[in-house]
Amino acid sequence: MAKVKQSAALIKSFQFHTGRILVGKYEVMDLLGAGWEGEVYRVREIHTDIIRTAKFFFPQRNERDKALLFYARKLHKLHQCPVIIQYHTQEKVIIRGQHVSFLISEYVEGELLSAFLLRQPGKKLPPYPAIHLLHAMASGIETIHALGEYHGDLHSENIIVEHFGLKFHLKLLDLFHWGAPSKANILDDVCNMIRIFYDTLGGASTYAKQPAEIKAIVCGLKRSLILKKFRTAGELKMYLENMEFS
Repeated sequence: MAKVKQSAALIKSFQFHTGRILVGKYEVMDLLGAGWEGEVYRVREIHTDIIRTAKFFFPQRNERDKALLFYARKLHKLHQCPVIIQYHTQEKVIIRGQHVSFLISEYVEGELLSAFLLRQPGKKLPPYPAIHLLHAMASGIETIHALGEYHGDLHSENIIVEHFGLKFHLKLLDLFHWGAPSKANILDDVCNMIRIFYDTLGGASTYAKQPAEIKAIVCGLKRSLILKKFRTAGELKMYLENMEFS
């Protein structure tokens, strides 16, 4: 077994090339994204030929596998939530003399919400489909909250979206994990969903011209007004299902 360096330089990027074989099981296809904790690659499981997602953690961000264990356990706890990516297994590989841990999970078709919006006319959604997107978010987050958990970092860069007519199928990335779940975390998720809704409609540049039904949801982005109206994702979902849109 290769020796692990006692004092190694920080790894800031893995820079895996296409075709690289890892632990004799996975072939690297391409880089899907990068963040503070590590990088995410699309890989092919060699034995089954199934496409998977592999999240590699920078060693300096994953001491004693703390970050990896959080994600694995939380994804497993939430595995019945339709917006959560399904976790499969964990692996280790030595990169530049350091142990690097990574998680293997399902590969999800679709694109980031941020990229999806860039392809839309005016880089935004009209009100009616935007409401359907918000309903999909509220429905998914409701299932997470029902298990006493939260996301904690909702924005357009960590939502994968597939669009079919008026329906949106979503998967969420990068659940935040500092601190135990609290009521404040759940309220933050509600406010963040409203903020995403506001942004998908064009943000400040279009808000003044939005119909009254939209403004009744956004509440001018005032947290106190939003939370007076929608205390949970379930209440937001119910409101959307019963609202009248002229």
